[in-house]
Amino acid sequence: MAEPKEENKKPEQENKVEEKPKEEAKEAPRGRGRDKGKEEKKGAVSFSHAFPAKVEEIIGRTGTRGEAIQVRCRVLDGRDSNKILRRNVRGPVQKGDVLMLRETEIEARPLNRGGRGA
Repeated sequence: MAEPKEENKKPEQENKVEEKPKEEAKEAPRGRGRDKGKEEKKGAVSFSHAFPAKVEEIIGRTGTRGEAIQVRCRVLDGRDSNKILRRNVRGPVQKGDVLMLRETEIEARPLNRGGRGA
């Protein structure tokens, strides 16, 4: 049996290159930079600030096809608490429901009672 030549034998240590630990680079926030400095979990839900308002009266339907309902509601919390507003709501709503309003300063125009056939 022939012995392997020593020239071809290389210690394993010479073949290994020491790898330096890579520093983790933070990615720049994508989009318009809304959340600069904030770290959020992936899939986390964030809501805008809103004020609760309780529906006290349903005034009627509005919109060109009657798709919105005009209601009178009382603001429950915030700077304008106990203020009564007239708002347009899309979707099903009934007396006693609680709406979450993003702002409490602007009020909907009064419903004109003209309509079809009048």
